[in-house]
Amino acid sequence: MPLQRRENHLVFPKIKKIFLLIGVVITLLAAWIMFQLYGLLFRPNVEKDFVLYVNKNTTLQMIYETLESNRVLKKMKAFYWAATIKKCPDSIKPGRYHFKPGMTTNEAVNILRAGLQEPVDVIFNNVRTKADLASHVSRYIEADSLSITGLFTPEISAEFGFTPETFAAMFIPNTYEFYWTTTAEEFAERMKLEYERFWNEERRKKAEDMGMTPVQVATLASIVQEETNQNSEKPRVAGVYINRLQKGMPLQADPTVKFAVGDITLRRVLNRHLETDSPYNTYIYPGLPPGPITFPEISSLEAVLNYEKHNYLYFCAKEDFSGLHNFARTNAEHERNAARYHAALNHLKINN
Repeated sequence: MPLQRRENHLVFPKIKKIFLLIGVVITLLAAWIMFQLYGLLFRPNVEKDFVLYVNKNTTLQMIYETLESNRVLKKMKAFYWAATIKKCPDSIKPGRYHFKPGMTTNEAVNILRAGLQEPVDVIFNNVRTKADLASHVSRYIEADSLSITGLFTPEISAEFGFTPETFAAMFIPNTYEFYWTTTAEEFAERMKLEYERFWNEERRKKAEDMGMTPVQVATLASIVQEETNQNSEKPRVAGVYINRLQKGMPLQADPTVKFAVGDITLRRVLNRHLETDSPYNTYIYPGLPPGPITFPEISSLEAVLNYEKHNYLYFCAKEDFSGLHNFARTNAEHERNAARYHAALNHLKINN
């Protein structure tokens, strides 16, 4: 019996050592696995700058294939594994997602899972028609040009307090921050907010003192904008039209004739164009036309609100085609300016 006890005494320490060794091995293995998993999740994995667009029909597999074909990630399997673990297939949100170099797998997955899309600057300036507006804006947001053009209906314009003729006044050209997932309706709603923000109490008071509404200011601003692209001249041009309105004189603005004819690219307005019967033809109909003939920019709106006070009643483009104008107080002086300009047009054989 003493021998048996001695053998048991020797066996048990060996078993303990074996279990201890196994435990150490398992612990080390687990630590190694955790270290590897940690590396997969939290080490930089995005290699290049890339913008990913996700719509409501985009699947995780489609995202995986896009990222792989564009070689955005170092380890695609890490991304797919993390996305699966985080249940991304059930929670991917549409949007415009910016993958930046040095971003970890965890960060890449989380922006998709949480819908952390990056906003974009929507820039629209020098837009003259609804088609121009739609073309510019649809480059930046998910809404296509057709849906943006479709905003200009009697029903939708009425919802925002405008008519189809005056609706353009609500869309003030500038740079705005939007999410890519913006719909046409959301774009219009934002533009209404920006319109209200622009037309603060101070600007409304200026318009009221001029005897004009914000829409009327925008209508005149659209004419001024078509007359000159020189911001320094806009207040003076606006002053001419204000003077004519106050004296009850027709505006006789060539840009309104171009709009009435349906060809804003006309370089020369001829007598036959002046005979076009349209409420936009300010040679025939007195006062302002029914609404803006283009989308007036802030510089044009401000030029009308802060128009230059002078005695000019006429202006004509300079014969040197500099984009500047000669201003006149009398019709006789204006006729001389116009004669020089028309002679320059004839010399260059510009007939339309």
